[in-house]
Amino acid sequence: MYDVIIIGSGPAGLSAAIYAARAKYKVLVIEKEQIGGQITITSEIVNYPGVEKTSGTKLTQSMKRQAEAFGAEFVMDEVMETQLTQDIKVIKTKNNEYKTLGVVLAVGAHPRKLGFPGEKEFQGHGVAYCATCDGEFFTGKEVFVVGGGFAAVEEGIFLTKYAKHITMIVREEDFTCAKTVADQVKKYPEITVKFHTEVEEVSGKSLLEYARFKDNISGETWEYQGEDGFGMFIFAGYVPNSELYKEQVELDEQNYIITDMNQKTNIDGVYAAGDVCIKNLRQVVTAVSDGATAATSLEKYVSAVHEKLNIPQFERKEPDLSKLSESTPVDAIHLENSEGAFITEEMKQKLKDVFAKFENPVIVKVNLDDGEHSKEMEAFANEIMDLDERIKVEVVKKEADKGNYLPVMELWRKDGTDTGISFHGVPGGHEFNSFIVALYNASGSGQTISDELKKKISAMDKEIHFKVAVSLSCTMCPEVVMATQKMASLNDNITAELYDLRWFPDLKEKYNIMSVPCLIINDEEVVFGKKNLEAIVELLEK
Repeated sequence: MYDVIIIGSGPAGLSAAIYAARAKYKVLVIEKEQIGGQITITSEIVNYPGVEKTSGTKLTQSMKRQAEAFGAEFVMDEVMETQLTQDIKVIKTKNNEYKTLGVVLAVGAHPRKLGFPGEKEFQGHGVAYCATCDGEFFTGKEVFVVGGGFAAVEEGIFLTKYAKHITMIVREEDFTCAKTVADQVKKYPEITVKFHTEVEEVSGKSLLEYARFKDNISGETWEYQGEDGFGMFIFAGYVPNSELYKEQVELDEQNYIITDMNQKTNIDGVYAAGDVCIKNLRQVVTAVSDGATAATSLEKYVSAVHEKLNIPQFERKEPDLSKLSESTPVDAIHLENSEGAFITEEMKQKLKDVFAKFENPVIVKVNLDDGEHSKEMEAFANEIMDLDERIKVEVVKKEADKGNYLPVMELWRKDGTDTGISFHGVPGGHEFNSFIVALYNASGSGQTISDELKKKISAMDKEIHFKVAVSLSCTMCPEVVMATQKMASLNDNITAELYDLRWFPDLKEKYNIMSVPCLIINDEEVVFGKKNLEAIVELLEK
């Protein structure tokens, strides 16, 4: 039982957690994917007041630490059902059922797809939605950026680090973001802007090679052809993640949640904050404002329910404000931190609680050759040797063999059996969590999943080989990595290998990979985009 449950951990949810926990309420934040939400894919933030320059990951990591310091609890789980209309509200997730007096819906939104012919077919082969994740794949190539808002302008400028030339395709007569932001485009001679223009069609063979555009005023069309492939990044707004709540919470015609000036929905005790709400400006600064408003507005309501139902004050995690004086954590986009190591002392301390849950030791077999990649892998192996006595590391030097994709770290069980989980690359950046979770799964029962899903995975009697091609800067990759590795830990017919494309360009060429995450099934079927465990199982069933 909680005073406040916050669904979603983007800036709005984290802000609500800080304010509610600081008010001495028992607070739980439920997040299904990535702490920080959509902003974590933004590599550079320069317009957040008081913070001159940072990344989305650093900013939200700092917010989470603040919330935890005030006593907020966090759990990684997916909400499946809610009962919001009664005094004591029920939140059912995949793994648990929670009760609460108040709820903040900070569930955000996801990138809008435009639906033009070829968009779906060439996702991952030229069509992309995340500049931070996929920008490097278009080094030296022509790139089109579709959209005229904040995201399109900021990501378009970011892509100048890689692209030979960028053409911005804006449907309106002008940019729809602030003029000060739009004017930044003029500083970049490699950016051309086409206003009142839309994409009509894209096509190609293995990569994106053709695009047709239409001028909405003259009606004229024009084409672009690039035999060596080119990129098209879509930043055309977002779709609210409100589907699960539409039967209870009032929505507008675009499915955004309707709230009053205090962020209250049509249901007492249920508030909404951030990009899922109706608003003119969707930025971090407005999201944290929504979260603070929602949390402070909930305070009186929660106190009133305590009194009405004669519920005593809940026992809660005691605040530890000493955490607020610690140094800012390393940006997850970088492999090494300022100490010159992969794993900071702060991370080691936090991992102690995780290792305490291991049922059995785990053997990490590290196979190396004489290349530069192996030197990096060996340095990482030397660090994990000292993490915990439950992790046994065996390092073996082998002859370089391209077919074996060395170096590689393989996870083996205590009894000497192979889990089928391997890492062809140092799991730094966003993949460090994947590595820790893989160790946990290899140590025993590991992560809890539903009995139904476990039965389906265990019953798969044909060999399934997953290759997951990733970039360490990608926030969407870990979900695919962890899902496939969990499957491998449950079924000996399944293997799951992570490949850092930075070190394996031949995979990129073989499968024409221009976006991550890229899931390769049995060396044949190639699937792009974020996928959870259920989605991958469903894909295999089909």
